[in-house]
Amino acid sequence: MIQFNNVSFGYSKQKLLYANINLELSAGSVYGLLGKNGAGKSTLLKLMAGLVYPQQGKLSVFNADPTKRDPSLMHEVFFIPEEIDTPAIHLLDFGAEHMPFYPKFNNDQFLHYLKEFDIPMTNLNNMSFGQKKKVWIALGMASNASLIILDEPTNGLDIPSKRKLRKLIASVINEDTCMIISTHQVKDLDSLIDKIILVDEGEIIVNTDTESITQKLVFKLLPNISTTEKYLYNESSLAGHLIVKERTLDDEATKLDLELFFNAGINNKDGIKQLFN
Repeated sequence: MIQFNNVSFGYSKQKLLYANINLELSAGSVYGLLGKNGAGKSTLLKLMAGLVYPQQGKLSVFNADPTKRDPSLMHEVFFIPEEIDTPAIHLLDFGAEHMPFYPKFNNDQFLHYLKEFDIPMTNLNNMSFGQKKKVWIALGMASNASLIILDEPTNGLDIPSKRKLRKLIASVINEDTCMIISTHQVKDLDSLIDKIILVDEGEIIVNTDTESITQKLVFKLLPNISTTEKYLYNESSLAGHLIVKERTLDDEATKLDLELFFNAGINNKDGIKQLFN
């Protein structure tokens, strides 16, 4: 669905954010895009959406060049930014303005999602940031676009709304859809994500599925650190020591701890890259 071939990009020619990256994303998956602040997650999403253009290399979305902004491609891409901008109009008019750009837009779905999110039928400038965010999410899901990109979608959402968002995402994903979610709050959506892209300092550290991670790694809470065991990463907590280590034949499978995996990938980049690349 999406292919980066030796893509380079920077906001200035003197300093590249990404240099010669290669990345492939397929349909039927919910990708979690993870990285520290300033790692370039939002930029990577904007490249996919055709909002910024590669300086070098080739980027293909649905076998088309997103830099050309062809309507047949843009119909299939819906991007929900972290910082949303909404006009001072009624939310139904807001939906009606977007409807013509998405041939598969379903207004009944849009109304249903608004109801699920408890959104009042009012003008957008009467809403809180969280309510506006939920309107954007409802709009994106009702577009039925094949590629839905969400940049920090849980920012501004309360706990019940996050639960409803998880339910909504699970209901719309199918074998023809690709959803990419950039988030710092990995625990909000870790039950939905089935593939992980980890970026750091302009580099793709990991692009793999969650099953591969649990096949290769063990995540545990231990009372004490072993002096003979080799850990990929460990950190102290109030309950003991959280560890990540390579799984052996003697180890039983453990549940993926996405936050711990992220910390391991950032702090032991070479060790994680060696296992997954």
